[in-house]
Amino acid sequence: MKHLLIAVPLQPGGGFLELALLFLVLAVVAGLAGLGGMAGLSMRIAKILVVVFLVLMVVSFLL
Repeated sequence: MKHLLIAVPLQPGGGFLELALLFLVLAVVAGLAGLGGMAGLSMRIAKILVVVFLVLMVVSFLL
């Protein structure tokens, strides 16, 4: 029996971009409601998720 090593690209549907947009909307709503701390935290999480999405996208293109 022969074992083959097959490179499988990252599958779509990771949800990082959708989660980033959700946290962005949450930050805007929290900012409008006057909750500065929650808005800042949500925006920071959204930025991190966008960076993770971009890194995974580049790695997926290189594979």
